Amino acid sequence: MKKWILAILLLWGGYTLQAQEAREGAKLYNPAADANADIKQAVKQAQQQHKNVMLMVGGNWCIWCTRFNQTVTGNDTLSKLMSDNYVLVHVNYEKKNAGDKLWAGLGYPQRFGFPVFVILDNKGNRIHTQNSGYLEEGKGHSPAKIAEFLQQWSPAAVAGKTLR
Repeated sequence: MKKWILAILLLWGGYTLQAQEAREGAKLYNPAADANADIKQAVKQAQQQHKNVMLMVGGNWCIWCTRFNQTVTGNDTLSKLMSDNYVLVHVNYEKKNAGDKLWAGLGYPQRFGFPVFVILDNKGNRIHTQNSGYLEEGKGHSPAKIAEFLQQWSPAAVAGKTLR
């Protein structure tokens, strides 16, 4: 009987931990990260891999950031579009870094809400800022709208190679 009770308690504890992680979402953002250094490294990687850089600006406090991430990582087509075309950097935004010079250099993307996506070419030039509200559908994000966005700002599309 004690073994059954122990087993039930262990299962319940594991379920509670999973539920808490689901509520909190994966810790996508590192508040201690050096965004400028991370972006510089991503640009270098993008040059080597012939990709663009996607900055996903938000924070671990942002449920829509978690929802977007879950939509992309849970969808094979979206995951492939992302990995084939972008070097992704999660850029943490909090009140304590709201005055950083980084935001001016990126055109103050936080004005659109969160998450907000900033696309850089492989030289580090900002080529687009995307309000994620346009990618939403219901209480989540539309895979079709995300796919269209990822395709429209891919290196091939920006270079005019996908024109019909």
